[in-house]
Amino acid sequence: MTEDMVLPAQHNPVTVGEPLLEVSGLTKYFPVKGGFPIRRTIGHVQAVDGIDLTVRVGESFGLVGESGCGKSTTGRLITRLLEPTNGSISYRGQDISHASRRELAPVRSEIQMIFQDPYSSLNPRQTVGKIISGPMEINGIEPDGGREKRVRELLEIVGLNPEHYNRFPHEFSGGQRQRIGVARALALEPKLIVADEPVSALDVSIQAQVVNLLQEVQRELGIAFLFIAHDLAVVRHFSQRVAVMYLGKIIEVGDREAIYTRPRHPYTHALLSAVPEVSLTDDGDSAGRERIRLAGDVPSPISPPSGCRFRTRCWKAQDKCATEEPPLVQISGNHAGHLTACHFPEDPTTEARDEDIVLDPALAALEEEG
Repeated sequence: MTEDMVLPAQHNPVTVGEPLLEVSGLTKYFPVKGGFPIRRTIGHVQAVDGIDLTVRVGESFGLVGESGCGKSTTGRLITRLLEPTNGSISYRGQDISHASRRELAPVRSEIQMIFQDPYSSLNPRQTVGKIISGPMEINGIEPDGGREKRVRELLEIVGLNPEHYNRFPHEFSGGQRQRIGVARALALEPKLIVADEPVSALDVSIQAQVVNLLQEVQRELGIAFLFIAHDLAVVRHFSQRVAVMYLGKIIEVGDREAIYTRPRHPYTHALLSAVPEVSLTDDGDSAGRERIRLAGDVPSPISPPSGCRFRTRCWKAQDKCATEEPPLVQISGNHAGHLTACHFPEDPTTEARDEDIVLDPALAALEEEG
């Protein structure tokens, strides 16, 4: 952003640090149809199953986990693109869980979304100017100087040429298209943006540019972000607080330093051990990091395991884990706000263990042969 650029003023100011979005017991089940000749419901995909989270004013909050754990569904529930099965979504103290279209109208402009795929989220038949000004037209907003002037300002804010106003999406690269998506999200001066894997479809060389752009937007405009991603390195760079999801549940939440350097849940340990990161000690040698390789895939969300959902892949699982679901609470040794859902939490470190944890029988056999 250049120094002479005019940034949009945020209306109805709220205090930084206050709760902006509060989610409690949020649940989304998708019916599974089957049977012949009558298509009847034979089960449910438990995509999101009773999660709690809070995003504060001006905060960047990360949501991470494996593919299929319910991250994107959570984002769509919060933006009310999907109707929740159970639970509550409160925005600035107002319950919007099952609000009608008319009831949602006043807050629609304040909660925007950046979609994962920049190639399918933009209408190929509309010009860039039409795409970005569309939300303003729908909400009847007429900025000072007109919509075209505002769109050109937004294009400049996201690092594009204002002269691109009359171009079509196919004339842009993936990174440029995602910048158009960011400009569209900013058009209504939102207070919360849900970014659903906004860089996963982009080349690595472009990802940093888009993440830096989002950071600059967040810092300059004071917009809160719910940043959804499976790339732990990107989330660490962007988010102040992080929640870890597994099979529809949040299993750990805390500030960035606590999650990345003092994790307590075994699944968080396994995730972090898979991050390709080289850390050097003072003498230049590679610092030892734990190595955990899990067996199998994530269980089916149609029939998740009883008790703790991670127990089928956990090296610390005991009988209690199958019968009692661990609550998401602050455990002994954790800082305030660092919550973990585990009966037998790990030590708060990511340093190398005496022995690597290898739960995959095939990998273990190969290493023994070697």
